[in-house]
Amino acid sequence: MSKPHLVLLHPPSVYDFRRKAILYGPISDVVPSTPVFEMYPVGFSTIAEYLERHGYRVRIVNLAVRMLRDGGFDAERLIASLHPLAFGIDLHWLAHAQGALEVAGMVKRHHPETPVIMGGFSASYYHQELMGYPEVDYVMRGDSTEEPLRQLMACLAVGEEPWEVPNLTWRDRQGEVHVNPLTYLPEDLDHLMLDYSHMVRAVARDRDLASYIPFKKWLEYPIMAGLTCRGCTHNCVTCGGSAYASRLLFGRRRPAYRSPEALAQDVRSIHRLSRGPVFILGDIRQPGMEYAQRFLKAMDGRKDPVMMEVFGPVSREFLEQVAAAMPNFCLEISPESHDPALRRAFGRTYSNEALERMIEDALEVGCRRLDVFFMVGLPQQTYASVMETVDYCQTLLERHKGDGRLRPFISPLAPFLDPGSLAFENPERYGYRLLCHTLEDHRQALLSPSWKHVLNYETVWMTRDEIVASTYEAGLRLNRLKARYGLVDSQQAREIEERIHRAVDLMARIDRLMETACPEPV
Repeated sequence: MSKPHLVLLHPPSVYDFRRKAILYGPISDVVPSTPVFEMYPVGFSTIAEYLERHGYRVRIVNLAVRMLRDGGFDAERLIASLHPLAFGIDLHWLAHAQGALEVAGMVKRHHPETPVIMGGFSASYYHQELMGYPEVDYVMRGDSTEEPLRQLMACLAVGEEPWEVPNLTWRDRQGEVHVNPLTYLPEDLDHLMLDYSHMVRAVARDRDLASYIPFKKWLEYPIMAGLTCRGCTHNCVTCGGSAYASRLLFGRRRPAYRSPEALAQDVRSIHRLSRGPVFILGDIRQPGMEYAQRFLKAMDGRKDPVMMEVFGPVSREFLEQVAAAMPNFCLEISPESHDPALRRAFGRTYSNEALERMIEDALEVGCRRLDVFFMVGLPQQTYASVMETVDYCQTLLERHKGDGRLRPFISPLAPFLDPGSLAFENPERYGYRLLCHTLEDHRQALLSPSWKHVLNYETVWMTRDEIVASTYEAGLRLNRLKARYGLVDSQQAREIEERIHRAVDLMARIDRLMETACPEPV
């Protein structure tokens, strides 16, 4: 078997989480992954396919999943056994700041002459600070690095220094750091393949299903993603993928969309590979209703399961079109708070009346599941407001008589405000107190013994203690509501309640220990 040109490594949030006593808390309750954030970014798939199409063999190794699924898995031994032309490590979500750098150091211990390339939103933000770590040789900046990475691989293959590679921050042979211009910014995504067929071939070729699994429970719930765009038209204040952040980090002034027909073809192709749902990332109405209607027309009544997110309430007419095009559809919406004033402060401007009308219409036209997400840690939000959000969840469940398709959730904004977001760049304006600023600040924070001390913020209205306390109390109350309306069975509800009480008790014990212990440098 020929060796790969590039090995893409996905680290856990903290390495080695199996040997560290950390109370992670409910920081990943509303995503498929666990608190070690083992789900690698969609970009791994597009990078692998693009490079393979241009003659470079790529292997993906999800170290985080391998470690979760096998307590005896030796990540360092596997890395030592690999001999590619280069290693790539994602630092997309800032929650991987510690794990990504630890894995990079591990690579350099065993392969001191092999280049280490980092990329992702957080790597792009902290690209110059990353070059201060000797284990990092290159940082690929931008939201679409497939072509710049191909150019870098071409340079590495012949031993040339990458003076002309766009979007690249790098260190030359004399140790001097260079920041190449950020000029590669594709206007659309139709040059990419997003159907995952190459991943199936790669699994067979490498005989290594375990390393390609996106998250721990994927084999039981094989959800896959369809991508509408890169960039956004909205400005949610804590989001590192917002329109503001895209302009700041990448110079992107408008989203790059995948054509609606190509998106529909992606969904159909994925369903030929998988029995699970396809989650369409990005509101299909974002480019305009013509785009949305072209996509729905191209779907043509397919009965495969599809999940859609909407960034605001939609009309009944549109929901009827969705139901006709994709009868087995689910919806997600994130109003964040029951209070329209808080929602508006966060960057979402719709009313409760519009939200409630959409919920009613969606259930009536046949939506299979409707997830409604609320959040703790918003501008202007108090402890009392969080409890009122749970009361609002009760109102919704009562109105729809506990319809099992309607699923409210509440979770903390955790662990970090996204770098590049409005709130991160202008914390005082939005009522945040930023507690970590540099990449190293965040790396150190991730080693804290509980998730409260990992949070990189508090607000004018709630301290970290209050954010944590309101999160746990809201979790208890919502769990009881779900049990009352049959959304969870009594045994499951009892187990969740016991787990929350244990977490609260453990948090208090950790706090007492931290008050009496002498801090040690990491």
